[in-house]
Amino acid sequence: MPSLRHQLLTLVIPRLRGTAEVHTDDEVARLRADIVATQDRAEPSPPRAVAKAFEVIRSEVGGVPVFDLREPGTAPVRTVLYLHGGGFVSTLDRFHWRYAARLARRLGVRVVLPAYPLTPRHTWRDALPPLLELFERLAIESSQGVVLMGDSAGGGLATLLAQHVARRPGPQPTHLVTFAPWLDLTGTTPGTDQARLRDPWLMLTKLKVYGAWWAGDPPGGPADDPDCLDPSPLANDPAGLPPTLLFCGTRDLLHPQALAFVAKARAAGVEVDYVEGPGMLHVYPLLPVPEAGSALATVEAFLR
Repeated sequence: MPSLRHQLLTLVIPRLRGTAEVHTDDEVARLRADIVATQDRAEPSPPRAVAKAFEVIRSEVGGVPVFDLREPGTAPVRTVLYLHGGGFVSTLDRFHWRYAARLARRLGVRVVLPAYPLTPRHTWRDALPPLLELFERLAIESSQGVVLMGDSAGGGLATLLAQHVARRPGPQPTHLVTFAPWLDLTGTTPGTDQARLRDPWLMLTKLKVYGAWWAGDPPGGPADDPDCLDPSPLANDPAGLPPTLLFCGTRDLLHPQALAFVAKARAAGVEVDYVEGPGMLHVYPLLPVPEAGSALATVEAFLR
C-alpha cells in the first residue's frame, strides 16, 4: 500500500499542476500561448541549494544549454546523461535537479543535464542531433561509460536516443534507466483509456496535443527519417538496447505503454528489469515520498 505521504500527494499534485482537459481548437490555442509564455520566463539553472553544494558547469552543445553536475573535488569516470521530463513543454525543475544531486552523491558519478529544445516551438528533430553529439562527447570522456536516464517525456527521449545510438557504430550506453517513460506520443496504446481513469495527474487530451507538437506536423516517422525510426520509441524495434531498468506506477496514464514496451523489448532479447509500483503515481521515484528511497537503491544496485 502506498505511504501516507504518497496518498497526500495524490490529492495535492493535481491542484498544483492543473489537470484541465483540452477539447476545442480555442482551448488548444490558449494552452499553446500559456506554454510559450511560461517557457519565456523559465530558467533551467540549478536551484540555490544544489548550486551551493555541488560543482555545476554550464556549457553548450549544438546551441543547447548543458549542465555538468558533480560533487566538488571529484573527478568521476562514469557519467549519467539525464533527460528531464515535463511533457516536452517544460524545462528542468527542482525535482530533476534534486534527483541529479542524489545520483551524483550516492553513485559518485557525473550527471549531465541538457536543457533540450521544447515544443511547440521545436520538435524531436531539433532535439536529437545535439543529444547525439553530446552522447558521443561524453562517451569519449567517460572511461567507465555513459548511462542514459530520464523521466516521463525525458525517459521516452532517452529511449529514442538509445535506439538511434544502437543503429550507429561507436560507443554505446552501458545502461538505460527510465521512470514512467512516455513511449507512445499518440496515446493509443491499448489500455490507455482505462488507465486515464486511475491517473489523477496526467490528462490524455493534453498529452495527445503535446505529442502531436513534438512529433511535428505532419508527424515524422520511418518514411522520412534517415535512421528509419519513429519519434514514438514504442513503434521502433528495441533490439540493440543496453540493459534496461524501467519503473512505472499503476496509477499512471503511461502504465500500458510501459507494459507494452517491456514485453516488446524482452521479446527482442533486451535485458529488462521492470519495477511496478502498485497504486503509485507518475514518476514516483522522483517525488518526495518514502518509496523513492527504495527506487534509488534499486537504481544503484542495477548500475553497480
